[in-house]
Amino acid sequence: MPYSFLTDQPSKITNDYWVFAEREIGEYPEHTASGGKWLLFVNIYSIDKIWAKIKIATEKGRLGGMAKAATVKINPDFPNSKIKVICVYTYDWKDELDVKRIREELRMIGITRKISYKADEDTELGKYRTDGSEKLSKYYE
Repeated sequence: MPYSFLTDQPSKITNDYWVFAEREIGEYPEHTASGGKWLLFVNIYSIDKIWAKIKIATEKGRLGGMAKAATVKINPDFPNSKIKVICVYTYDWKDELDVKRIREELRMIGITRKISYKADEDTELGKYRTDGSEKLSKYYE
C-alpha cells in the first residue's frame, strides 16, 4: 500500500489517537504475551517525516509485525501535544536477537539517539515512566 500523505500523516489526523502500519512482506512470528516495543518520543513537528520512514520499513518487512504513531488528537492520558510517541513492536522481548535486529534497522533509517524498549506487560499493568514507577526499560540503546 503506497504512503498516502492525506491519511497517514499523524500531524493531520484528528479523529483517532493512532495511525498504524503492518508488515506486508515476509514472515514474522505472531505477537506473544511477552511482546514489547521500541519507543520513540518525537516532536510533533518531525513526526510525519519519521513516521513515513518507519511505516515503509514496517510494511517492507524490515522491522517487526506492526508499528503505530500517536496522532494530534489529544489523548487525555498523555496531554503533552508537542511530543508524540511512535511504537515499533516486536513479538517477544526475550528474543534479544530480534529486538536488537529491529533496533539496528531503526538506526539504519536514521533513529540514532538512545531509545527505550518497553514490555507490553508493563503497559497493560499501567506502568509508565511519568508515574514514578521503577525503571521500565528492558533495553535502552
